Amino acid sequence: MFSNGQIIFGVLFFIVFAIVIAYTYRKDFKLHKRFYSGSIWVLVAFIAFILCIAAIKFLA
Repeated sequence: MFSNGQIIFGVLFFIVFAIVIAYTYRKDFKLHKRFYSGSIWVLVAFIAFILCIAAIKFLA
């Protein structure tokens, strides 16, 4: 389905992309702690909302 060149490109692209994302995340870690300190609660509320919708669907 894929040629060897395409597979090699895909693997190398993924590795380089992951390294760049990790580098930029570490570089901005102090800013993330300062500006997004309460964002975990938004995620918890979103997951709870989805679970409530799923519970209503399966119970009704």
